[in-house]
Amino acid sequence: MSKYLWLLDNGHGGVIDGLYQTEGKRSPNWDDESILYEGEFNRAIVNRLIEMLTTERINYVNIVPELEDISLNERVKRANSYHDQSSCIYISIHANAGGGKGYEIYTSPGTTNSDKVATVFYKAFRKEFPRIKMRSDLSDGDVDKEANFYVLKNTKMPAALTENFFMDNKNECKKYLMTKEGRDRVASAHFEAIINIETNGFD
Repeated sequence: MSKYLWLLDNGHGGVIDGLYQTEGKRSPNWDDESILYEGEFNRAIVNRLIEMLTTERINYVNIVPELEDISLNERVKRANSYHDQSSCIYISIHANAGGGKGYEIYTSPGTTNSDKVATVFYKAFRKEFPRIKMRSDLSDGDVDKEANFYVLKNTKMPAALTENFFMDNKNECKKYLMTKEGRDRVASAHFEAIINIETNGFD
């Protein structure tokens, strides 16, 4: 029996009739004319997670099943509507940009259970990708980075946001973000973290 209700949020919009729903939030146009649209990637990871969670009978809600780019306020409103119904954990899934490389996970500022959730996800990602750079901030004693992202500071339950590789890093984008194998592995890392928390709690 599932201990938690997992609120899965695929960031940004998807692609409708060939039109990407979010301005920006995409990779460069690579030499072979391919482009990664972040919202499409985010949905691909969530869809893979949904299949695995369904098989294991772990409770989840896809906060944004639409392809449209739903506002941050509406995403938070939807997540918080489940707050009193169950023990919830909110996970927002993204790909990064800005000229870096590797993996990051964010929580809101301060010490909360979100930090413990983030640490489990960080360890699962490091296990799946042992040779990948882990971008952490140890200044407050844990590995997650902290930011006042709207969806993290306004959700009522433990909440974390994963940044899975850099879409403007050609090697990471082509190897992990744009391939079936890479996407399967990113989803598996999230799934491993969820299973660990379902089995052992946050610690």
